[in-house]
Amino acid sequence: MAFSEAFLDEIRARVPIAQVVGKKVKLTKRGREYTGLCPFHHEKSPSFTVNEDKGFYHCFGCQAHGSLFDFVMKTEGLEFPEAVERLAADAGVAMPARTPRDAEDRDERADLYKALQAAADWFADQLRQRGGAEARTYLESRKLGAAVVTQFKIGYAPEARTSLKDTFVGRGMSEKLLLDAGLIIKPEDGRDTYDRFRDRVMFPITDSRGRTVAFGGRTLGDAKPKYLNSPETTLFHKGTLLYNLAAARAAARDAGTVVLCEGYTDVIALTLAGYPAAVAPLGTAVSDRQLEELWRMAPEPIVCLDGDSAGWQAAVRAARHALPLLKPGHSLRFAALPAGEDPDSLVRAGRGAEVKAALEAAIPLSDVLWRTAATGDFSTPERRAGLQSDLKELVREIAHPVVREYYKRHFSMQLQAAFPPATRAAEARREFRGDFRGEGRGEGRRGFRAVALRPKLSSGKALGAGSGGSPRQRERVLMAALVNHPGLLKTIEDELGHIGLADSELDTLRQGLLDIAPLGESLDSAGLRAQLTGTARTVADRLAQESLSMVEKFVRPEALLADVEEQWRDVLAQHQRAAGEIEHHWF
Repeated sequence: MAFSEAFLDEIRARVPIAQVVGKKVKLTKRGREYTGLCPFHHEKSPSFTVNEDKGFYHCFGCQAHGSLFDFVMKTEGLEFPEAVERLAADAGVAMPARTPRDAEDRDERADLYKALQAAADWFADQLRQRGGAEARTYLESRKLGAAVVTQFKIGYAPEARTSLKDTFVGRGMSEKLLLDAGLIIKPEDGRDTYDRFRDRVMFPITDSRGRTVAFGGRTLGDAKPKYLNSPETTLFHKGTLLYNLAAARAAARDAGTVVLCEGYTDVIALTLAGYPAAVAPLGTAVSDRQLEELWRMAPEPIVCLDGDSAGWQAAVRAARHALPLLKPGHSLRFAALPAGEDPDSLVRAGRGAEVKAALEAAIPLSDVLWRTAATGDFSTPERRAGLQSDLKELVREIAHPVVREYYKRHFSMQLQAAFPPATRAAEARREFRGDFRGEGRGEGRRGFRAVALRPKLSSGKALGAGSGGSPRQRERVLMAALVNHPGLLKTIEDELGHIGLADSELDTLRQGLLDIAPLGESLDSAGLRAQLTGTARTVADRLAQESLSMVEKFVRPEALLADVEEQWRDVLAQHQRAAGEIEHHWF
């Protein structure tokens, strides 16, 4: 049976190849790829790679190479139709009917692609004509020059009622084809068809392969709505696509992240500001499918919405919507722009540096949820109980059990820090009251000001007694021991993957150590730190220096590895018991 390319694309979009291969091969993330031991020949050192972005696996040892369909066929001994059926079931995609209509459907889709591409070319040409003068003036006022217009294939739909229809019917296209493509409208009262887009600046919308499937039109007059999108068609489903998706997927491979903003001009502005991995939803709230698409591009996309109350509320909705879909290593971050601004307005005003600063300061999803819930005065037991209840409800929405458990720990620690023992309660209440609002002007809005609940590493202070000390001290002792004794990494890799750390910098180091755990036995402390980058390396260097004055002798470089492992596990057990006590108290 021949399958349509659209059907196969649907499976590829819903079932990442790393997920399929990961059921047979233990994969480790390495930059933009995954590596592991090849399942097709015996090897001791990994030469097998999986490229999520390009959708293939490759072994440099035996030269095995293919798609997710090839992998299932080869590892499970299936024919291609059987592999497709197996993956379709995993993806929740219904198998197509096996009828002669399949060939007709392929032909119809091909005709739609041709019609929509022809329309995109025609709109672009109309922008250059005399009738496009007002549209060109508008684009120039938005500082969208000729190069940008060409890059994003921006065009213009003439004001006349049937300009596009008359042109394309004259070229031999049927009105039915134009209707099916969403280019013209058939009135319910039986009157003649007419162009859907009139007197609008036109933004082509493409699918993941860069093929035009729809349009967004911005009015130049008083027509409502200001922005009008194509209707749902055979090719276009607005809840599954993102504006600029094809270009952003390519850019995200180099950028390591992707930015979700509000509209077409925001995407263009971010591109001009040096962030080409930018996308936007198509006039609706972010859907499950769009979140999955974002996570295929980057593990922690940045949500960058307008710096006003509506933008903040949209961010909160996106955060809540993501909870049931969260999975290990995949989340969202949120960038706060100045009040009343968006990426487009800032870039046009020459304030691109503020966009850059906001993106670099993006806060985790967990912080958005905490700061939203913890808004107000919690000076009474009843109000604190209400906050605890609200946080429990948030945690219950998380489907993945491991992620849910970490959120329980995170919120427990936040509550523990926000409401300390009675000796500090009055001071805590003064700090806690009203600092989480995400509203107003200036720095309060831009930075989502909040109580600093996550402890930071102090470069000049010894750690003290980790095993019997505070949770902060134990966390630092655990990480310092691993920095000085890389040979322990492979032995305790599973435990390291499940440790809950309140300190965000130490947790960044923990994730970095997990990435290089397979290399641990071949590294000394200096070699380990050389393998790390960014915050992880900075924290590791700091811990290596501080470990020399720690009370816990097993942390120091001269300790025997057997002693290190035994005492490391003892400290870990105490750390986990303490975390359990906090969770029992709050949750």
